[in-house]
Amino acid sequence: MTSTTTTTTALPGPPAATPAAHAAPGTSLPRRLWRGRPEDPRWVRPAFLGALLLIGALYTYDLTASGYANSFYSAAVQAGSQSWKAMFFGSLDAANAITVDKPPASLWPMALSVRLLGLSSFAILFPQVLMAVATAGVLYASVRRRFGAGAGFLTLAAFALTPVAALMFRFNNPDAALALLMAVAVYATQRALEEARTRWLVWAGVAIGLAFLVKTLQAFLILPVLALVYVVCAPTGLRRRVGQVLLAGLAMVVAGGWWVAVVELWPASARPYIGGSQNNSFLELTFGYNGLGRINGEETGSVGGGGGGQGGGNWGETGWDRMFGSSIGGQISWLIPAALILLVAALVVTRRAGRTDATRALFLLWGGSLLITMVVFSYMQGIFHEYYTVALAPYIAPLVGTGAALLWRERGRLAWAPLVAAAAMTATAAWGYVLLNRSSDAYPGLKWLVLVGGLLAALGLAFAGRLGRRPALAVAGLGVVAALAGPTAYTLTTLNEGHTGSIVTAGPAVAGGMGGGPGGGRGGAGFPGQQGQQGQQNGQQFPQPPTGGFPNQGQEGQQGQPTAPDGAMGGLLNGATVSDEAKELLKTDAADYTWAAAAIGSQNAASYQLSTGEPVMAIGGFNGTDPSPTLAQFKEYVAEGKIHYFIAGGGMGGGMGGASDGTSSQITSWVEENFKEVTAGSATFYDLTQES
Repeated sequence: MTSTTTTTTALPGPPAATPAAHAAPGTSLPRRLWRGRPEDPRWVRPAFLGALLLIGALYTYDLTASGYANSFYSAAVQAGSQSWKAMFFGSLDAANAITVDKPPASLWPMALSVRLLGLSSFAILFPQVLMAVATAGVLYASVRRRFGAGAGFLTLAAFALTPVAALMFRFNNPDAALALLMAVAVYATQRALEEARTRWLVWAGVAIGLAFLVKTLQAFLILPVLALVYVVCAPTGLRRRVGQVLLAGLAMVVAGGWWVAVVELWPASARPYIGGSQNNSFLELTFGYNGLGRINGEETGSVGGGGGGQGGGNWGETGWDRMFGSSIGGQISWLIPAALILLVAALVVTRRAGRTDATRALFLLWGGSLLITMVVFSYMQGIFHEYYTVALAPYIAPLVGTGAALLWRERGRLAWAPLVAAAAMTATAAWGYVLLNRSSDAYPGLKWLVLVGGLLAALGLAFAGRLGRRPALAVAGLGVVAALAGPTAYTLTTLNEGHTGSIVTAGPAVAGGMGGGPGGGRGGAGFPGQQGQQGQQNGQQFPQPPTGGFPNQGQEGQQGQPTAPDGAMGGLLNGATVSDEAKELLKTDAADYTWAAAAIGSQNAASYQLSTGEPVMAIGGFNGTDPSPTLAQFKEYVAEGKIHYFIAGGGMGGGMGGASDGTSSQITSWVEENFKEVTAGSATFYDLTQES
């Protein structure tokens, strides 16, 4: 009698975690949290919790140096802390004139924090720090399930020491919340893949839906990757796989669509105007200015909208190397070469594994998410800022951690594994040298330490399969230090400085890039080229300003943070100066009015609102180009005694290119012709209760 045996290729290393891998039944919750899995060494769980605390402490360090950070969102947070309706819609003021140009989910944690702690820089920014800790925990959990604690800690370090992560998880833009939810979506899909669990796939759909309420269509970038990997790799029948994906899609629609349905069905006359849209429609905002317009550059109402073209538009050159450019490279690209090399190596190692192999699926999830997001970022012709690249950080870090761990496991079995590890280390060291050379004045000598240390580590890694355990670990340790030294330096620089305004960057000034001190490149660089010339910065072309340039609101903004320098956009991209005299003027009898004042552009209005605590209407939304309110509506508000003052200057005046027939210009002209001018400090106001 002959028996037939079927063999499969199994990867060496610890088995994947299972639901039963917990502390013994009856163990108290605090002890379970402290001890972790019974198969772990005693040091693992305390070290993990300590690492999370360290990340939280580092990101909290000198947090309030950024003041109100981006006043645009801080004003909406303040409004949401005063009015539940404003919080629900994401209104810029508690009287609900107009919303921010994004859905409001990222504002909700900050608004609740301000309700609890009171309005302050700390209350606004600390929820972002908690998101960093949560993201780090999710990434560790993903990697730890298949590659052990060592790979998890490497992932934690790679994520936390990414300069743009240290910037945006201490800032109040929506990108931190988006990065967290994207990491949760990938992790939940990974968990679903292990045993074809519908519940986890539904949670992935919920995470994507909530991410849509943070930054609309950007949340859907990785959706094809998650759906395709699950349909191909899940360990169940095809019909069930497809059904599960459809159910997760339904969960996504419900999680993200309920708010959209409420907003679209709510009578427009009873809710704030949808900022960033031209027709008071969130769907228009989603598919236009915040959606397809970001891809093709046709963004009606945006700063320089409609500038897309071959090779680039108003927001810099596009192409495969965009993530490595002078202004973007130092933000995110330190470990991208290694991540890509390790991804290819991992797919080669797992090429003969079965369809349902969970290790390969992990690499497909994180790798596919990285690639599709990089491609979109690299070729999108609409508005693009350096800090958008924080979305890549949760994908790069686990690829580095898992890829390095996989090659480490295989170093004795596959002759080429040490050579690939050496190649990844060489690429990282060489690229780190290039990036540090762009900022050589900031870190003299560090580039050589990174290059020499990295090459020595690469040489050692090439022979790692022949070395003993201790020498091999020493070589690996040297490689980790060399790989992370550059981003660590950038991260520490970022943590030591405040960042304000609408356009912020991490790290020091770099050759050909933005950089600069707080309030300059980091604080909101603004649009150079004030004298009617087309400005250029970071290789990005900006539109010609209105005749006479953009108003500059002075040298110092909220909480002592500098505003844009002379020749920059002042109240459009950065906060305005609010003198004590101006503050006192607006607060006088403010309770008798719906809005203490109205100003062109959201940043201008936000500065006065944050200083006084009183609602200030942002005419025209962020850019001053939204058709809200119309001149007729504004006249009606004035006739009804709802607005006390009009603040001169701010925003883009009459619209794109300084058109004189825009709503903002019409309102400005009408006010100047009909009402009494008042000066407070260096600012000019018009008393809308006193005709001239």
